[in-house]
Amino acid sequence: MARQADEKVSASQVRIPRRIVEKPLRQVAKRLLMALGVLAATTAIVYLDRGGYHDSADGTLDFLDSAYYATVTLSTTGYGDIVPHSDSTRLVNILLVTPLRVLFLIILVGTTLEVLTERTREEWRLNRWRSTLRDHTVIVGFGTKGRSAIQTLCATGLRKDRIVIVDPSTKVIETANADGFVGVVGDATRSDVLLRAEVQRARQIVIATQRDDTAVLVTLTARQLNKGAKIVAAVREEENAPLLRQSGADAVITSASAAGRLLGLSVLSPSAGTVMEDLIQQGSGLDLVERPVIKAEVGKNVREIKDLVVSVLRGHRLLGYDDPAASPLQLTDRLITIVRAAPVSPLTHPPE
Repeated sequence: MARQADEKVSASQVRIPRRIVEKPLRQVAKRLLMALGVLAATTAIVYLDRGGYHDSADGTLDFLDSAYYATVTLSTTGYGDIVPHSDSTRLVNILLVTPLRVLFLIILVGTTLEVLTERTREEWRLNRWRSTLRDHTVIVGFGTKGRSAIQTLCATGLRKDRIVIVDPSTKVIETANADGFVGVVGDATRSDVLLRAEVQRARQIVIATQRDDTAVLVTLTARQLNKGAKIVAAVREEENAPLLRQSGADAVITSASAAGRLLGLSVLSPSAGTVMEDLIQQGSGLDLVERPVIKAEVGKNVREIKDLVVSVLRGHRLLGYDDPAASPLQLTDRLITIVRAAPVSPLTHPPE
């Protein structure tokens, strides 16, 4: 029932980050003050030149008559009971009152026009976004795991506009928009929701849902839509990891067992636990990075490399640093190394 209600509300909406604007009530109040200012200026102009007007009621104008004439003139009603009869007054109407009337109408109609054009503008932005989106990263779930994954990806140089977040909560997607990410509101187990995130053209998909059964369904759906994307999924229980791999995940991270092993390691050796935690936390102390072999390193032994090499990726084979086959290094190899990390700032609200 909750899922059906959420589907009706969200309708799998795509939310694109927008520039921060003033609150609607503040905008309306500002425009209302501007309109009143134009009305006051017109009333003052008419009152100062009241001798050039003729009132069919008593022939003269007082301040109330000037305000009345300014009101009906700016609203383009024009009853004709008060008219300018001198040449100078008519010239003032042409040069001053008419431009003020146009400005008054622009102020009042502006809000309505903005509302009417907002949908067209959003549709145009959405179409432009879809046309340029290729080889991006889809993050399913913007909880603790999802945010940590995004922070790591951004630390490696991935731009925010190359990340699309899918989450069933509207408030969560609004938070993602505030951080500068495009978001899709909806249930990621449904193919139409993932298609709105352009998952069929994504290069990599990160599944960080709260439930293991949801992760399995999302993995099955994502793999069906995109055969070539790299899918990385997180599960709580290790017994569900094989099911995720069978569903199409290239890599599975077991959060519960990983946390348990880290706890056990910290008990046996607090220093070793600190080092492992340091490696896990992106941007602090030491980081695990994958990089290609440079020309100066070709033909060298793994131990001769400046960085601390943990493994060598050769084709589809992952060789340990102590594997005799890992040396000498080849130009097509990729190295898994431990390096000193540069500080990474947390996700902040961009000035978009």
